[in-house]
Amino acid sequence: MAERLIRIERHATALAAEMPPVRLPEPRPARDAGSWLPDGLIPVDPLAEPPEAGLPGRLDPVLALAEGLLPWRAGGTATAVLCADPMRGAAHLPRLSAVFGGPVRLLPAEPRSLAAALAATAGRALVARAETLPPSRSSCRSLPGSALAGVAALALSLLGGLTLLHPPAVLLGLVALAALALVSGAALKLAAVAATLRRPSPEPASDVRPARLPVISLLVPLYHETGIARTLLRRMEALDYPRDLLDLCLIVEDDDRLTRATLEATALPPWARIVEVPEGTLRTKPRALNYALAFARGSILGLYDAEDVPAPDHLHKVALAFARRGPSTACLQGALDYHNHRRNWVARCFTLEYAGWFRVLLPGIQRLGLAVPLGGTTLFLRREALEAVGGWDAHNVTEDADLGLRLARAGYLTEMIPIATQEEANFRPWPWVRQRSRWLKGYAVTWAVHMRDPVRLWRELGPRRFWGVQVMFLGAILQFALAPLLWSFWLLPLGLPHPLASLLPPAVLVALSILFLATQALDIAYACVGARRAGKPGLAFWSPTLMLYFPLATLAVYKALWELAARPFHWDKTEHGIDAAVTPPPAPSPRRDGAAS
Repeated sequence: MAERLIRIERHATALAAEMPPVRLPEPRPARDAGSWLPDGLIPVDPLAEPPEAGLPGRLDPVLALAEGLLPWRAGGTATAVLCADPMRGAAHLPRLSAVFGGPVRLLPAEPRSLAAALAATAGRALVARAETLPPSRSSCRSLPGSALAGVAALALSLLGGLTLLHPPAVLLGLVALAALALVSGAALKLAAVAATLRRPSPEPASDVRPARLPVISLLVPLYHETGIARTLLRRMEALDYPRDLLDLCLIVEDDDRLTRATLEATALPPWARIVEVPEGTLRTKPRALNYALAFARGSILGLYDAEDVPAPDHLHKVALAFARRGPSTACLQGALDYHNHRRNWVARCFTLEYAGWFRVLLPGIQRLGLAVPLGGTTLFLRREALEAVGGWDAHNVTEDADLGLRLARAGYLTEMIPIATQEEANFRPWPWVRQRSRWLKGYAVTWAVHMRDPVRLWRELGPRRFWGVQVMFLGAILQFALAPLLWSFWLLPLGLPHPLASLLPPAVLVALSILFLATQALDIAYACVGARRAGKPGLAFWSPTLMLYFPLATLAVYKALWELAARPFHWDKTEHGIDAAVTPPPAPSPRRDGAAS
């Protein structure tokens, strides 16, 4: 053992003298351990000979995982640290010596065993951290499923008891609640349309350009995405941004061997790398993002989905927008569009719905000064702001909307940026319901988390934004859940008797019916405006059929409410790349050089 340590120390010291300092966590290709070992030196197998208890925990887990370093034995004249590549390990000898308070000797390790041992030590520490961001009071992990189930059971029991005692009063109360949710939602849409029709205040003339373009880390979570992995790389290669400032993190779960194998069989460019997320207590997109955050190099973090087709100039526009705004602007949100909108009726309505969301409602919400619920893609964040609010909530299945609220509560601004990403519309009814139920469940959980202390929420957001949160989150849940009561008002225009005719004056019934029809007309106009702004005016023809499309959301909200009590943190994943009948737009030609345009 002593002879082995002396020989490897001499070898590593000689390498360190020739090596420049290394900045973490720059990706570098691994080398075969056998190619640098002195003759007769046998690699250590850390699975057969585990490290001393507590020793690996003394080293920063990001450094350990990024550079393949595993503290193994302490005592004697030096601390023994296992490494797979001396080109990495030798450069960190000064830092390792400072951590362990004395000389450090590098020993070779069998690469596969070293990777497994690191996942079990450093990886476990990072996973624990990824699952516990942000603080408990700001996370839905402190809303246990049993408590949610108890609240749901109590509410249903109370409603059932009141219904038995006085059914007409309960029915009238539910109709009034549904009408209030409908009016509130319609008022928000109308205000958003009006706000976006106003000419924005001119920005002061500015020739501000970033003195130096920032490093941008693109985080792309992948899970069972074998069919789209290679296409994703081609689309990312088309981004027109200096390659030395681009950091693509392909985030893969450790049990997703197929996606990992697909990526490993693909020639990754130097600016792209795989970040493997070890097993934990749950598997969600925000947990994976929190884990990958530790490895990202950028001061700006961008999020794309696996099937996204970004335009080449996205990152230059993002860098310029952040340079022209102060540090209080923490987030830039782009629009999402769909390339397969002609696939079928569901795809057309889905595209119409999101044209209204990204082209009308979110820009209007921003101009009205309300808290913006973020989308999960084409999203760019200042790293310092994200870390200031505690990252993503790993347990929330709509982590994007929750993050938007936490940024607003912390005093940060979110702005819409005029860029759009092409994606595949969810065009099959049941997968649509599953996806929408996850979103609605997340909205309910997000509302519950932020309303645990309504006084504090009011103080941090102010009255206008506080009520905006009630309309956007609680109002959406109530409107879909109570929609069948509103549908009954189609009976009056059709000349049919209404169940409430004996309980309400005729004038009130007529007023409710007119209100319902007016909001339907507003929804059609809102969708038409969104379609025109999205460059798809022909879709406006289908906007009247949205009244047949949104009942799917009512089915989704009932599924969401059941899951809220039964499995609140379950992630109902949406499949990507399944529309083989429609070819997505081709990625623009890849860049030939690394210069900024």
